[in-house]
Amino acid sequence: MTPEVTPEVTPEVTPEPGTTPEPGTTPAPETTSAPRVAPGVAPELAHARARATGPLALAADEPSPPGMIRLAHGDGSGFALPAWPDGATPALLEEYQVAPVHVERSGETRRVLAAALKCCWNDLTADPWPGVPAPADDVLAAYRALIGRGDDLMRNWAVGALRRLHDSAWLVVGDGLVRLGPRCASWPAESHAQLRELVRRLPAPGEETAGLDVLPTSGAAETGGTGGTGASVTLPEAVDEDLLGPLDERRRAEVVAAFMAVEHGAEPVHEARFPALRDPVLRRVLAELLQRRGRVLVPGREVWTSGYADDAAAGAGTVLGEAERAVLTLVLIHSVAIPRAEGVLPADSWSSPFPAQVEELRRHTMMPIGELEAALRVLRHAGLLSQVKAGEEAGGYVPGPQFHRLTGPARRRLQEELILAAGPNTPLAAAVRARRR
Repeated sequence: MTPEVTPEVTPEVTPEPGTTPEPGTTPAPETTSAPRVAPGVAPELAHARARATGPLALAADEPSPPGMIRLAHGDGSGFALPAWPDGATPALLEEYQVAPVHVERSGETRRVLAAALKCCWNDLTADPWPGVPAPADDVLAAYRALIGRGDDLMRNWAVGALRRLHDSAWLVVGDGLVRLGPRCASWPAESHAQLRELVRRLPAPGEETAGLDVLPTSGAAETGGTGGTGASVTLPEAVDEDLLGPLDERRRAEVVAAFMAVEHGAEPVHEARFPALRDPVLRRVLAELLQRRGRVLVPGREVWTSGYADDAAAGAGTVLGEAERAVLTLVLIHSVAIPRAEGVLPADSWSSPFPAQVEELRRHTMMPIGELEAALRVLRHAGLLSQVKAGEEAGGYVPGPQFHRLTGPARRRLQEELILAAGPNTPLAAAVRARRR
């Protein structure tokens, strides 16, 4: 029986760069350097950068920004990770039946993360992070033992999952070794007992899996220090307590639930399901929680989500590559701009039932097919595109769920860019350029 890792383990995976690995290869990306926190950077901008680009690198003895967890290595350097209010995690979404952000091949990704945990967490009396390095081949062998298969297809999926976990800082993969990434330190202490039970039940590399029940069971938490020489995890004190403290227990829980739903739900959530979105007083508290993280509430028709505040978005530090921008523009032209011009799509809608066909994209770009497919994969993993099927047709691509998170000013800017891309010689494009001068 294959394990489903507890909800706290489910990673929020960022785009996977590169190409599909060939059979028989193991990933060996260089350890990417985390973005640093420049002195004097506002806390909300630091939070926005951490959400957009991953854990922030800290110099020796450099404090973490307010509201962030500090992960320290033996030399004092480390990383900063955002702390969630009241210690909640995205696992709370399951309680409210809110779909989380989609993860490509989520089952394989969770199983590979479980295999890495089996190999890297050697001292179960200590916390999982930082653990010890393990050969990538051992992690793949543990994955094979877990699923009971070792064919090239499953290996390719596992290699792709290792890359995604590396890119999203759940694992660090390089030089043939796998290490637990900074995000593994974000698992709450109360989940460690379940994780320990999971690791005990997972088969070691080469073991048979028949008859193994590897689902985690509840149990008393075990105590233990942080593994690794000199490594430590410092939690911030009283995160957002000035905002949440005056609320009673019920309203406090309602605000935290709404926060997790708008921040980590795949789609906007209906206000009828979350009192903190209906109540103006609680909604103001929620807006303050988001503002401290460089985020704002984005309203719809009785639905809500969150997005980057305009000033935070400008400094978040994420930029798509040239190929990805070109492909995204093509999809928006075919799935949004053309239907709008034909009057079959509302002027302010970025959700489209008209997919851009892959063959159409190939005809209108000079990119090699491999580069086009790689760009589509990056955009799909980032939530900027969604792949849809159209009956017996091949289907195509439409704008992804991230477009729900556009603020009003961002929507207007994108609309202008689409006008310039789709009709650069039109009077409307000339008006846009004149207004920008």
